[in-house]
Amino acid sequence: MYNKPKPAYTDNTKITGSALAMGVLGVILFSTKAVLVKLIYQFDINPMPLLLLRMLFSLPFFLAFAIFQGPKQQKTIRAIDYFQVFLLGFLGYYLASYFDFLGLQYIEASLERIILFLYPTIVILISRFRLKKRISKPQILAIVISYIGIAVIFGGELGISDSHALWGAFLVFCSAVTYAVYLVGSGQLIPKFGILTYTAYALSVSCVCVIIHYLLTDRSDLWQYPKEVYFLAMIMAIFSTVIPSFLVSAAIKRMGAANFSLLGSLGPISTILMAGILLGEEVSLLKGVGVIIVIVGVYVASKKRPE
Repeated sequence: MYNKPKPAYTDNTKITGSALAMGVLGVILFSTKAVLVKLIYQFDINPMPLLLLRMLFSLPFFLAFAIFQGPKQQKTIRAIDYFQVFLLGFLGYYLASYFDFLGLQYIEASLERIILFLYPTIVILISRFRLKKRISKPQILAIVISYIGIAVIFGGELGISDSHALWGAFLVFCSAVTYAVYLVGSGQLIPKFGILTYTAYALSVSCVCVIIHYLLTDRSDLWQYPKEVYFLAMIMAIFSTVIPSFLVSAAIKRMGAANFSLLGSLGPISTILMAGILLGEEVSLLKGVGVIIVIVGVYVASKKRPE
């Protein structure tokens, strides 16, 4: 018989001003990543070296936290738990980041963030098959609405993009799928390690995987690029990876996953605004309508319902 995993955190937590501030700031900082990637791509750098720079600048912070913080319930942790952390770190941050960086070569930063925002609907679908959870009719309708919103936005994107836009959107969607798998698989591990330590472990695994990937497939000179590349990569590592990772983890711990999910809609909106200002991406009426449709669909799909 399948044992339903113990929830990583409860959602009846009282929302404090500090928790709300951490959550909002974390979401906004995360949303800057796509814009920074697109800015750095202007210096003719490939996805793998850029991803490696991001991870190299991030790794010391995650390793330090992983070493000095330590697991929450060390006596109950088994070898299989560490293996699962490795597997989920490989899927949820290494593969998800790799697919994302590849996809951003072909689509706008704003479309990338909107596609990634679909991950709660994917979590629901994965939970249906893995955890045997029933999907309600309103959730099914909400998921359909979300993907209609993506179709509306992407229809406008095809008008201004090249023939590779569909491939880029598919790669970013793969990123959303692998991240959703990571979230579903984390439920049993977070109570054992603690949410902050678990995040540090998983991201450390991701950093090591990126380094190995680079050494096996690329090996180009990592220090051949203009100084702006390293400056922007360091900004991305610190302000779009390390800081928001811990801010979001701390916010979820304090306000609950369901309450935090309501803040997720700030991500696409923030990215669209920054991409319009910094990258000159068009903020069209069609894109705005599509974003609203997606946000409403994801919100309804993610809303907790009685069992």
